[in-house]
Amino acid sequence: MFLSRTPVLPTPEQALRGRPEPEFSVPERHTVLGNPLLGPYPEGLEVADFGLGCFWGAERKFWQTDGVWTTLVGYQGGYTRNPAYEEVCSGLTGHTEAVRVVFDPSKVSYESLLKLFWESHDPTQGFRQGNDVGTQYRSAIYTHSPAQAAAAESSREAYQKVLTGSGYGTISTEILPADESRPFYAAEAYHQQYLDKNPAGYCGIGGTGVSCPIGVAKAQ
Repeated sequence: MFLSRTPVLPTPEQALRGRPEPEFSVPERHTVLGNPLLGPYPEGLEVADFGLGCFWGAERKFWQTDGVWTTLVGYQGGYTRNPAYEEVCSGLTGHTEAVRVVFDPSKVSYESLLKLFWESHDPTQGFRQGNDVGTQYRSAIYTHSPAQAAAAESSREAYQKVLTGSGYGTISTEILPADESRPFYAAEAYHQQYLDKNPAGYCGIGGTGVSCPIGVAKAQ
């Protein structure tokens, strides 16, 4: 199944078992923003989780955004406990590569982060982004509150309309709660802020060129 040309998500029974504790440590601080990577975070900040293809370029999109306090990359939406990068890339864990964004809602809204998310990748490609093929590259939003869930669903509907008008297909982005059944597992140290450490490194992030109309309907 996992050697076929079309990627397929494993079932919980087929997924690798994983381990009770991670096999690696995560750096203490963000190399660009200087703030801690792991929580608990200061009071008043909020957390958003996004999957939009290879997390190297995806993370940079968010750390460059005013109001973002810290970012880190990891694995989310799968079954294997404390997975390693090679395991995720095998397609046998069910995870997607994700970016955790810790932000100050008084400086940047969740809706603004959603707009950046939609415009930074092609959410109609299923288990791939450009030349990156696999279930670990699928588009996803994991929400931390009913308000985030409602905003994400509304934004998906709004973006689908303009994508359809531009000749694109159906959005395949999964929108699910970031609850205990979908924990975020931080990735290995060398993945954190990868494009800051390797300015000429690979970045497979690319949008459709279609603007997401978040905020337009509200203003009208």
